[in-house]
Amino acid sequence: MIFSIDRADLLRSLNHVQSVVERRNTIPILANVKMVVANGVLSLSTTDMDLEINESVVAQIEKDGATTAPAVTLHDIVRKFPEGSVVKITLDSSGNFMTVEAGRSNFRLSCLPVEDFPQLGQDELPTGFSIPATDLRALIDRTKFAMSTEETRYYLNGIYLHSTESNGVAVLRAVATDGHRLAQFDMPLPEGAQDMPEIIVPRKAIGEIRKLIDEAADTINISLSKNKIQFAFDHVVLTTKLIDGTFPDYTRVIPVGNDKIIEVDPKIFTDAIDRVSTISDGKSRALKITLNGKTMTLSANSPEAGSATEDIEVSSDITDIEIGFNARYLLDITSLVDGEGCRISLADSASPTIIQDTGDSSSLYVIMPLRV
Repeated sequence: MIFSIDRADLLRSLNHVQSVVERRNTIPILANVKMVVANGVLSLSTTDMDLEINESVVAQIEKDGATTAPAVTLHDIVRKFPEGSVVKITLDSSGNFMTVEAGRSNFRLSCLPVEDFPQLGQDELPTGFSIPATDLRALIDRTKFAMSTEETRYYLNGIYLHSTESNGVAVLRAVATDGHRLAQFDMPLPEGAQDMPEIIVPRKAIGEIRKLIDEAADTINISLSKNKIQFAFDHVVLTTKLIDGTFPDYTRVIPVGNDKIIEVDPKIFTDAIDRVSTISDGKSRALKITLNGKTMTLSANSPEAGSATEDIEVSSDITDIEIGFNARYLLDITSLVDGEGCRISLADSASPTIIQDTGDSSSLYVIMPLRV
């Protein structure tokens, strides 16, 4: 195997695939990137047995071949080569070592047999549809913050995707929750997604696809089964196993009788939360909101740091109600409200609260209150 490639092209592809590699693993081959050169194309693959990324890039090939090399080390080497340089990679006749050259720099890396590299398998993915990259980006950004990180409730460690109806319109809905807050996002149901199974896409896969679509083309092609989902665009294919579990009935968490409505400028509200919460402490980051007609008072107290308050104007007729929230959780939601108005729907100080963008019905957020 002998080929040459522009440093920038190789670095970009390695940057995409090496992030899948677990820094700590007990199987040496999983630390490697599979490299296959044929027909003028270099194909790079990495996997952690649950998630696999494949990327193809054009290269100047002198001799076809395949091997696997340490992904993180190779990425670091190429990253440190001078900009504009051409990288030449040669696999020796034994197949155990490869040289990586650029300019006067020369590295010799140990390789492992390509036959040992695991494959996720080529399962049937009967459901297929396409969505704009901007829609997938919005779907992830509006929900990912609410994914759980508790391994005991593994079925919450991802985003739940399913087809449903909202106000008589078919939608693709994404939901994430960690038990403290819930995020829901709807988009028009893509053609071909009508019979899709209900799936939970794992947190790591969500993070990887989110990074990749920043550089993606206009359209993402999605194929899925009950066990796997595949995202394909440009010269990248990401395949991941799905979480084998049942997502809870999230509709039971969304309150229906919240009749106390407040509307506030989201930018002013977010900035005020950020300022006042500077003084809050502990894991709860407790922030108290007191409503008195047209004024909302935000306050926080800390035995060590002191106290803080700030008044902001709101559109409301509610008087004499106090409710507490985790300031970090509240900021995660209010920072996503892009429009001119943020609607807060309350029942009382002990019940779940709904937050929405007054000009965008596609997103809905629920946050549990704290005792303050």
